[in-house]
Order: sequence, then C-alpha cells, then structure tokens
Amino acid sequence: MPSHIFSEQFSQLIDKLNAMKLAHAKEPVVQISVEAKSIPLLSWLGAQTQYPRIYWHGREKQEEVAAIGACKDFKQEEEIDDELLASIYQSQRGKSSNQDIRYYGGVAFDRTVECWPDFGRTRFVLPRIELRRHGNIVKLLVNLNFENTDPQAECEAAIEAIKQLKPAKPLSPPNKLPLMGRSDLPNYQRWKELVEQVTQPKFNQTTPKVVLSRQTQLEINDVVDPWMVLACWQGRNPNSFQFGFQFSPDRTFISCSPERLYLRRQKELFTEALAGTTVRGLNQEEDDFLANQLLEDSKNSHENQLVRQQIVNVLTPLSNYVGADELAKIFKLTHIQHLHRSIRAELKAGVNDFQLLQGLHPTPAVGGLPKESALSFIRQREGYNRGWYAGACGYLNKYESEFSVAIRSALIEPGRINLFAGAGIVAGSDPLAEWQELENKLTTILSILVEL
Repeated sequence: MPSHIFSEQFSQLIDKLNAMKLAHAKEPVVQISVEAKSIPLLSWLGAQTQYPRIYWHGREKQEEVAAIGACKDFKQEEEIDDELLASIYQSQRGKSSNQDIRYYGGVAFDRTVECWPDFGRTRFVLPRIELRRHGNIVKLLVNLNFENTDPQAECEAAIEAIKQLKPAKPLSPPNKLPLMGRSDLPNYQRWKELVEQVTQPKFNQTTPKVVLSRQTQLEINDVVDPWMVLACWQGRNPNSFQFGFQFSPDRTFISCSPERLYLRRQKELFTEALAGTTVRGLNQEEDDFLANQLLEDSKNSHENQLVRQQIVNVLTPLSNYVGADELAKIFKLTHIQHLHRSIRAELKAGVNDFQLLQGLHPTPAVGGLPKESALSFIRQREGYNRGWYAGACGYLNKYESEFSVAIRSALIEPGRINLFAGAGIVAGSDPLAEWQELENKLTTILSILVEL
C-alpha cells in the first residue's frame, strides 16, 4: 500500500476486518469506522482509481463526503414499477440498525424515458469506503455486505479495496479550455417556438407553467479533471450543494446547485420553493435595486407562488403539519439571485423517503404545473434527454436523508462537456428574456471552463 497519511487508520481497519472473518455477522449490512485528522477530500477523491467515485457537500457546510467503490449497487436501466422500487428501498432500510449507513445516488428527471449510460433511471450505491469530514475530523468508514456472500471473501474484498487506495495529491491547476465548437439544443428559433406554444392562452389555461431547458454542448480536445472543475465551481458558489457522481472513467456528473429538494430528520422535513430569477448588480445599490425589482415582479412572484402551493399540496396528505413562508425572500448566488420560500412539515408516522421522492420530484421549479401535462410537453417537445439534470441527487439514511435538485450541472464526457439550464415559462414570458436567463445561469461554469 502506498505511503498514506491514513496508514495507521487503514491498518486498524484491516485488523478489524481480519477479526471479522471469524466472527458471525449480526446483520446483513455492517459498517466499521475509525477517526483521523482531516485532509482535502476532493484532492483525495481525485487521486483514487476505484469506481464509483462520489462526492457530496451539503449547502450548510456541516459535512463533506468522498466515497469510492460499491458494497451494494442498485441501478435501474429499464422502466420499473414504483411499488417494486418502494419495496426494494424498504427492504434495504431493514438490513442494518446502524444509523450511519447511507446509500448515495440519484433519480433521473424523467424515469419513463431512456437513461444516460452509467447512470440509470435511478442508481444508488452503498460505497465500499467513505470519508466523512466534520470540521477538522474525518471519519473513515468501510461498508460490508454479508447478505448472500461469504464473510471471509467480503472482508478480503474490503481489505483489497483499502490496499488499492492512493494518497491524496493536488488537483490539476485550473485552466481555460480551447473551445472547438458549441451547440445549443434546442436552438433559439426552436426555443422561441416552444415558449410561444406554452404561453398560448388556451394551453396556459390548463398548464400554467412549463419549465423549458436547454443542453449546451461544448466540444473540446483536452482531458478535463471533473473534480478540479467542481472545486473551482465550489469556490464561486459556496452557498450551494456541491456533488459529483463518476460511475466509470468516461462520464462524470457534477453540480453546484442552490436548490434543496428536501432534508428529512426522522419525521421533520425541510424543503423550499426556489423559482424566479434575476442577475446580480455591479455594486450594492444596484444589487438591492435588482432584488427589490424581483420581489415586486408579478411574473416571477406568480411563478414562485405556484411552486410553493404545489409543494404544500403534495405534502399535506403525508404530514400532520405543513408551514410555508407567505412572503418570498432573496437567495443570492455569484451571478444571479432567486426568489425563495422555506417550507417545513412534520411527517405522519410511516411516511418514507420513497414516498417523498415520488411526491416532490420533479418539483414545479424544474418541471411545471400540473406535473403530468408539463412533463408530457417536455418529453415530446424539448428535443433532448435531460438524464440526471434536474433530477434528485443525494443520500438515503434511516435517520436523516437529503436530496438536492440537480440544476446548475454538467455532464463531462470524452471530448465534450454538456451544460444545462432551464427557465420557468408562464403567461407573459418573453422568449428572448428567458433565453438570456439561460445564459445568465451558465455564466459561472462557463467562466471556469472557457474564455468568455
């Protein structure tokens, strides 16, 4: 094993695993752990050669996670009945009483259509090895699957994974990429047609909101380090969720998303309505003026209120109590600012994460209203496969689960970077103004990747 800052801790974990070979496992899924002083987790993750490679950093910055390998891997490539998915999820919850066991992964924006390679319509992984940082302390965790496996072979597999770990090394320095070409799907002419269709009074009466989006493909010749890009993005938008999923060397999905789908702590649920956008000002006076303009703008206020009401409607039958901000506040990012309303609920006994994902995803902030007619329009007209863009990414856990809506995201592939942005189209939406909103939302990531 290469010289490693965690050599002592890895030796302790290997000793524990050797002892476990002879012991009878009390549960089908077991986790062992040791603690150490923290290191930069993205640098550690970028140095590893085992897949998947997973990164998660919550918006509140209380915890940062880097994980590699798979102890369990649930990937759905074909359409699957939601009841079957729910039963798989519930059965996994019963495999361990350990409240630290987490399954990291995501749910595609639209699970009824073909999925991206590697990612599936849904995919959740119980990693082989996790590093979870709180402050200056990092917890090193190893997960073991003793269900229908030979305990000795499972422990040996975990020991081998530890021996293959590489020391952390600095991420590659940021560099602007020479752009070989750019294409937008849909292009502006098609976008204009779609916005005009959605804003037609007859259509708008039955479907008051559709969130249209665009895939911007950047053709490049260079190899891109996704973790370097995510680290730079993280520096520009520190008050966002930051996460990445790399299931193979060929494709990495990264996101620096401001939007929470939900945070659940036992029966307590926190979510939000994030919709309505404007740019940031060049100085404090201009910034305040633009924020007040956004708060008073009837189109954006209406859009945010639609999102708030739909989330409340979904949560009401699942909850004993639902409370939502009556007045919107401003949520600021580097280049743009949004309207934001907080929503809190106390869940009824027995309500599980899968029911929450079914009900809340996709939110009206990325799909539209009513959900089914908006999704049908997107499916038939938008012209590309969103995959995990605008999907739900995060982790499932018995005690606490958290998911972000995967906006402000990129899919990095050999020779190409795919960027995504969307805009809520309601009555009164102007095609050119909404197209410019897409450009505003890509400003931060484009400024990292290419010369503007």
